[in-house]
Amino acid sequence: MKTLCATGAVLVATSCLDLDPKDQLSDAQVWTKPDNFTLFANQFYGWTRDFQGSTTVTYMNGVSDGPHADTRSDLLCEASTNIYSEGSNSILATDDNYNNLYKRIYYVNLLLDRAKEFSDQAGIAEPKGEALFFRAYLHFELVQLYGDCILLQEPLDIDSRELYGPRTDRLTVIKACIQDLKDAAALLGETPSEDGRVCRYTAWALLSRIALYEGTWQKYHNQNTAESQALLKEAVDASLEVMGSGRYELFSSADLGGRDSYRYLFVLENVQCNPAGLTKSANKEYIFARRHDQTLKPIGLNITHGVLNNAYYPTQKLADMYRCQDGLPISISGQFKGYATQNSEFENRDNRMNGTLMMQGQKYWNNDGSWRISWNEEDEGEGRFMTADRRANSGYANYKWATERQVPDRSEGYDYPIIRYAEVLLNYAEAVYELNGKITDDELDASLNLVRRRSNPTMTKLSNALVDGHAAQGMTMLGEIRAERTVELFLEGFRIDDLKRWKTAEDEMPGDLLGIQFKGTWYESNWAKQLRPLNAEGRIILYSNRKWADKNYLLPLPNDETQLNPALGQNPGWK
Repeated sequence: MKTLCATGAVLVATSCLDLDPKDQLSDAQVWTKPDNFTLFANQFYGWTRDFQGSTTVTYMNGVSDGPHADTRSDLLCEASTNIYSEGSNSILATDDNYNNLYKRIYYVNLLLDRAKEFSDQAGIAEPKGEALFFRAYLHFELVQLYGDCILLQEPLDIDSRELYGPRTDRLTVIKACIQDLKDAAALLGETPSEDGRVCRYTAWALLSRIALYEGTWQKYHNQNTAESQALLKEAVDASLEVMGSGRYELFSSADLGGRDSYRYLFVLENVQCNPAGLTKSANKEYIFARRHDQTLKPIGLNITHGVLNNAYYPTQKLADMYRCQDGLPISISGQFKGYATQNSEFENRDNRMNGTLMMQGQKYWNNDGSWRISWNEEDEGEGRFMTADRRANSGYANYKWATERQVPDRSEGYDYPIIRYAEVLLNYAEAVYELNGKITDDELDASLNLVRRRSNPTMTKLSNALVDGHAAQGMTMLGEIRAERTVELFLEGFRIDDLKRWKTAEDEMPGDLLGIQFKGTWYESNWAKQLRPLNAEGRIILYSNRKWADKNYLLPLPNDETQLNPALGQNPGWK
């Protein structure tokens, strides 16, 4: 047994790691044949984002609360205030995110180290590529959460001086991630595997995310134009690798229609789960996903009841961000019908609005007591439905991630999209604009407009003429690109990270979290028990007294780490 260390926090591990399946092999046995390298790499797939990681290793949480979750943003809140959303979090004594990320980096480095002397390099190309992919994935998590971090590219012993030195500059770490992903792409297979393992284009897709993130961070935080431009060019090129592969497409079904193609994408299972009878095999949008199955690997989180109807509180900011069918923001569109009636704000809007948020009086189903049986109009005729009532909490009712089929709580089997093709298309559009200060209509049609018109086949495309024609009213191309990204990726763990990299959190986060327009609408006369305060415009105030300081752009390093290694320092503003 060898005692190992990661960045000052002592971790006891052995070379006979906790493999999946649970093979207890000695160090000499593990590295004897290619299959064992693959077996060793299996564990890496348990380290990604999911609906919920754990209550302590929260970097993995994509829907439940965690560092990337929308509950820590300006789009969504819960019954209790979120200390990260309101800017009142403090330095932790210990942080399992920090500890586990470094522990896991040790494991990927161990595989890469043992691979150096292995005789059959071709036979272990895939697990080597996987290790490089996950080393980039894990280091990127550290950069997003903490900024500068110790870059580890070797499995180090407890007395290694590198573990007690200062952190590596974030830009150096990101460049190492990009190189790892390029090396991984050269080793990995070209065809997405049936069992969900990463392939060449998974590496390019993650590279597009990382390069866009850091390219915009360097642009808006550090004003480092040269590095920003280089990174944005990397993001464009990586996105084009995926877009040109022909391997992926947006999920869309004529039988479902635009709105419901978007809605049912997120609850696809290998049983009847939508009116068209489509299953996971119809989904070529997920580039990398955390796989689930009701019997073999259920989600394990009470996902349907945890998000449905009034369980989460979507905010007015999200609802107002959906464009009208003429492609314009509600503030300047002549198609916007206002808020006066029960559902007038839904009229003439982006279909994703009603693919995500329910209208007052809308029929809907869940997995318990009102599930669908016939998957046609008979489900309504038999009365097996519920009727949405928006008169609670924010007045907006979510149904993204909620199934309509009968299934026990916590046993839903749909996959969590770690990376999907829609994100890559949006990465491309944003990176092109940030790189060049402009984007052509052809580039928009090859990316953002595909995403927009999946749900809205007749919606006006985003174009330079549309933006230029309304520039005097405040419409900008960058604003439209960012809004498109926000509504498409809602509740998938992007918003707070986007606000941080754009350096707009200081503007977007301190304001009150607001609900529906109450005063002067149908709700004022028909929601007798609405007791929350209203703002000056008559909107429901969910939470107020929120603040944001520059220090909140990064999490603080935990006390135990800075005490063990004072050379780490602390992030700006944290004491």
